[in-house]
Amino acid sequence: MGVVSDGTTVIDNGAVEGVISWQSVVTASTLTTVAGNGYPINTTSNACTATLPGSASVGDQIQIVDYAGTFATNNITLTSSLNIEGSTDDKVLTTNREGVTITYVDATQGWIATSGVNSGDQALDPAAYTADFLVIAGGGGGGSQHGGAGGAGGYRNSYSTESSGGGGSSETSLAFDLGTTYTVTVGAGGAGGSAGGNNTNSGSNSVISGTGITTITSNGGGAGASWDYVGTTGGSGGGDAGPVVSSALAGTANQGYAGGVLTSAGGHAGGGGGGASAVGANATGTGFSDSTGGAGGAGLASSITASSVTRGGGGGGGCYSNVTAAAGGSGGGGTGGTNGNGGGTNPTAGTANTGGGGGGGQRDGVTGGAGGAGVVILRMPTASYSGTTSGSPTVSTSGTDTILLFNASGSYTG
Repeated sequence: MGVVSDGTTVIDNGAVEGVISWQSVVTASTLTTVAGNGYPINTTSNACTATLPGSASVGDQIQIVDYAGTFATNNITLTSSLNIEGSTDDKVLTTNREGVTITYVDATQGWIATSGVNSGDQALDPAAYTADFLVIAGGGGGGSQHGGAGGAGGYRNSYSTESSGGGGSSETSLAFDLGTTYTVTVGAGGAGGSAGGNNTNSGSNSVISGTGITTITSNGGGAGASWDYVGTTGGSGGGDAGPVVSSALAGTANQGYAGGVLTSAGGHAGGGGGGASAVGANATGTGFSDSTGGAGGAGLASSITASSVTRGGGGGGGCYSNVTAAAGGSGGGGTGGTNGNGGGTNPTAGTANTGGGGGGGQRDGVTGGAGGAGVVILRMPTASYSGTTSGSPTVSTSGTDTILLFNASGSYTG
């Protein structure tokens, strides 16, 4: 810097301090700024990344204004090798007709906003970053007497090109903001149907919610039916049971499939619970001796944790006869019970933190299998990961990404 004869101060690039040299309208997607300049930026057609100077003197200033009133649609991202507001993180301008003066103050704080118009709560907003998710709800509980199996918890996925449940496509990743807290709710599995009683024990929803994002909700798996008592729809539907043929219990669109049904009146078995990638199999047979429970619908595999893991399997239906137990679907579905002339095998629960449905019970006096709890997994760039969580998720890394696996409810702050 230097002082000239009229008392003004000249900064290193020759401009007069406090006097901004306005440039032509910028329409490009990238801009390298120079201290002492002002930039009207038109983002009608595209967003723009503006790189602030990597070498600066105290008092250097840059001005940016929204030329066309489109910053809210196509943002300005500010980036620099020097700090911006005391951090190495990028900042964004997101308000229509915003104008801001950015001043370099020192090496600690770097570039800060010293004035602004139409800038909302703060002139320089935190830059968003993307995070992928896998959200699986709790599985439904299996029915008791000759019971239908529990359906798997709803399955929603945004990672890579992997599918969501029920034949759904991979979803859009979430955009997280620095400093915003996102709540993670992991749904519990539904209890098994009580001996000889009604079963309405669906799984509980799993959810990611927070300011600025669309809430992601996976619906709890449907409960399996018990003898004379209906089951429920859900993320994946519960399996139906006798003594009459009825309609399948549906899954939720883009989350899971329907449960199986009893195909013949008078049968003493339950259908398999729906899974993330397949319907539950139907129960067969017309009486005590030949009835067979339906197998659970298969789950889906995901590599969001860096290794392929299958989750979201439906439970296997229970049966009164002495036959092979109906298998749960791959991905944590519980096995159905068999009577075995008064002995046999009891149903099993869905596997914890897979959202697997519980197996159906075989006879009066036996409780159906419980559904497995769900899980929520987040994957984001390690460079953006804040390290601030609650609920004790398991934290791991893969390549340039950090992975948070929530087996219980908690939160993540961007």
